[in-house]
Amino acid sequence: MSKELYIERDGAIASLIINRPEKKNAFTLAMFENLPLLLDEIERDSSIKLLIIRGVDDTAFAAGADISEFLEFRLSDEKAKEYNDKALYAVEKLYRFPKPTIALIRRLAIGGGLELALACDFRFASEDSLVGITAANLGIVYNLTSTKRLMDAVGPSKAKELLYTGKLVKAAEAKTLGLIDFLHQGDEIYEEMNNFAKQLSEKSSIALSGTKQVIQAILDGAKEEDEYISKAVLESYNSDDYKEGIQAFLEKRKPRFS
Repeated sequence: MSKELYIERDGAIASLIINRPEKKNAFTLAMFENLPLLLDEIERDSSIKLLIIRGVDDTAFAAGADISEFLEFRLSDEKAKEYNDKALYAVEKLYRFPKPTIALIRRLAIGGGLELALACDFRFASEDSLVGITAANLGIVYNLTSTKRLMDAVGPSKAKELLYTGKLVKAAEAKTLGLIDFLHQGDEIYEEMNNFAKQLSEKSSIALSGTKQVIQAILDGAKEEDEYISKAVLESYNSDDYKEGIQAFLEKRKPRFS
């Protein structure tokens, strides 16, 4: 349990645990470096259908990057570029992770923490949560990739408001803005999120990953199927999942996907 990032598995569901509660799960540079390695491990495990990212307890989801490291790792433009490249690579790796992803937010998702959450497919939050990006309080310019992801979620005017003011918004407002998908009271969030995750885990992994590829291509600006997407669509018709789905429909039962 001493690891600051580690994986738990429960059947077809993997959870990536952020374990720095004494620092409100603020990310160190080492954690940003380790995140892509853990994502690769989960991606290689064919038994895992989806990924949940959450804090180790109710303290926080993640309060951003650990500012106490900035004087050492992020003070000059040269050091900042090296730090930013590693952090952005980790977040982009999560954003393009081929399996469905869920962020479970308790209490705080700030700065880099909100970046991580916005890189997930779905965001569950408890009603006592606060979210925001406080770059303006530190005198730094937020990166383009994550600014676009924020703007896609809330629109340009609201993105400017959040970034200019650095304010934290309550979960109910965050849901209205589009930063949060599902909102629940206190510990109810665990049951609701688990039910949702279980529902996804019972679906075809080929359909889930293939659909995510198609949606990602659209988000990247595709207007027509390229060779890669066409292959993903057509190969699904040769899969055992497809045969099982048809058989289950004809037999009026739930499919049992491998």
